[in-house]
Amino acid sequence: MHTPTDGLGASRFVAFSRDEWSHLRDQTPLLLTEADLFALRGLNDQVTLSVVEQIYLPLARLLNLYVAATQTLHKATDTFLNNPAAKVPYVIGVAGSVAVGKSTAARILQALLSQWPDHPHVDLVTTDGFLHPNAVLESRGLMHRKGFPESYDVRRLLEFLIEVKSGKAHVTAPVYSHLSYDIVPSRVQEVNRPDIMILEGLNVLQTASRQQGRALSVSDFFDFSIYIDADAKDIQDWYVDRFMTLRETVFTDRKSYFHRYAALTDAEAREMALRLWHDINYVNLTENIEPTRERAHLIIHKGTDHEVTSVRLRKL
Repeated sequence: MHTPTDGLGASRFVAFSRDEWSHLRDQTPLLLTEADLFALRGLNDQVTLSVVEQIYLPLARLLNLYVAATQTLHKATDTFLNNPAAKVPYVIGVAGSVAVGKSTAARILQALLSQWPDHPHVDLVTTDGFLHPNAVLESRGLMHRKGFPESYDVRRLLEFLIEVKSGKAHVTAPVYSHLSYDIVPSRVQEVNRPDIMILEGLNVLQTASRQQGRALSVSDFFDFSIYIDADAKDIQDWYVDRFMTLRETVFTDRKSYFHRYAALTDAEAREMALRLWHDINYVNLTENIEPTRERAHLIIHKGTDHEVTSVRLRKL
């Protein structure tokens, strides 16, 4: 365990090797099976039970302690005000690049945290549902910027978070289809006063700017935030591998927005994947996503083989 300075004198983070972090699991039991993990894995994500045991179990234990402390604080405030309020969900943000494995991380956390008796109700919401519909993006000339901050209906996302954090029952979020690459007009996800809500997305750690005309940021509603980190070259390779797999699976469905890529040769598909990465996803990573990394409470760094190599925890 060590405390890097990051060039700014005393660091806000304490860094742990994988082995050091794994010891913080204490006696937390591993209840997930290999079959459970298979269902939680994203496409081409190589996360193993050993990663769950050594990385995510200690994190689940830490979050359980934080949730309990926050619940106690809320009770103290309610006692002081003599006005018991509605249950307020503990909100966790999960950020990171396309193809880095943040969706898998969020699902694993949801599964682990829901096993704790003090907070069995854990919801997972992705910010994909708050993208503007394709028709809106096309009218604004933003289809090539999908996933960039300006492609989201941030106002609606903030309204959703305000309702969730105020303890309102039956809050709804839009649903996104990766098959049609668009919002599903007739579907919503209901969030009904969970103990914990995980919000996963590319740009959830960004701050509001004066140009955006907003006083609030999405991250203002987080009790804890996690950034899944990796070197850009590794993420590029994972993105290309995923694209090649999708070309042989999901893209073969005629209903898929990307069906036109299914007929590409291997060389053509790889070239297309690299072009999409360099022109869109790498730009979004370097300009918008990665600069928010140090705002997270916890940074999980993955190596070339998808294995977690280190963890940095922000000091309170």
